[in-house]
Amino acid sequence: MTAIGILGLGSYLPEKVLTNQDLEKLVDTSDDWIRTRTGIRERRIASQKETTTLMAIQAAKAALRTAQTDPAELDLIIVATVTPDYFFPATACLVQEALRAPSAPAFDLLVGCTGFVYGLALAESFLKARKGRKALVIGSESLSRLVNWQDRKTCVLFGDGAGAAVLGPVEEGRGFLSYDLGSDGSGAPLLSVCALPPPEPALRFGAADASFTISMNGNEVFRFAVRVMEESTKKALEKANLTVEELDLIVPHQANSRIIDAAVRRLGVPTEKVVMNVERYGNTSAASIPIALEEAFRTGRLKAGDLVVLVAF
Repeated sequence: MTAIGILGLGSYLPEKVLTNQDLEKLVDTSDDWIRTRTGIRERRIASQKETTTLMAIQAAKAALRTAQTDPAELDLIIVATVTPDYFFPATACLVQEALRAPSAPAFDLLVGCTGFVYGLALAESFLKARKGRKALVIGSESLSRLVNWQDRKTCVLFGDGAGAAVLGPVEEGRGFLSYDLGSDGSGAPLLSVCALPPPEPALRFGAADASFTISMNGNEVFRFAVRVMEESTKKALEKANLTVEELDLIVPHQANSRIIDAAVRRLGVPTEKVVMNVERYGNTSAASIPIALEEAFRTGRLKAGDLVVLVAF
């Protein structure tokens, strides 16, 4: 079985920057309140033309350039998103058409902020099982379109953007070494967005009537996130017969600086080994890890041969 790893990374971020000072004019909040509780100073907001699909395409093209890969070589395209432009066709199908990748089956993955990591696991398994050549995994989100701009607890958190990775064969002993994937559906009421009107209002997870915006119990999400990020990281390392001390970098989902700080403290990982850019981009859900990973590589912080953990919740 050929080892599979990341051959190239790309990202796309909208031009518009929404600062905490800008939010002070929209909702009852302050720069100090936001930074103290989240670590976020600003986030990117997609324009009407910067759709989830467009951002995915741009990130994909950048990753393909970095990997020196022709789209015709792709045997799979996965787009992780909770903010598709359409229920159908899949965003991945639109990306496939734009890239002119005729050999690639394409589908979307809707599992929230863990989407990119799930996509990597699926793509690796697919390439090994099918003896495929290369795959493209993208995380692309337009979360600003799901935000209730009157809810100061959630509107300060989220931003838009996309990140992508090209996967393919690498030398044995490199590439992906292990995974730990998990779910806990009992937490559904803690963080949700209603997609369609439910048959009965009582079945709604979320907040106010007919509100198709993000509803979140921040305290409970915080506690869950810190625990599972620590547990999952340890399980993945154990499966690969590695220790926390051997890590070169940890790239966590960029949800909240306090969540990241608490999780890495429990792991015993020094701050210089933690990639964090949440202060500039906010929480971009499935796009956050590939955006952070690409930035770390582009700035020289991530190098070929480094031992890296990617962890999301």
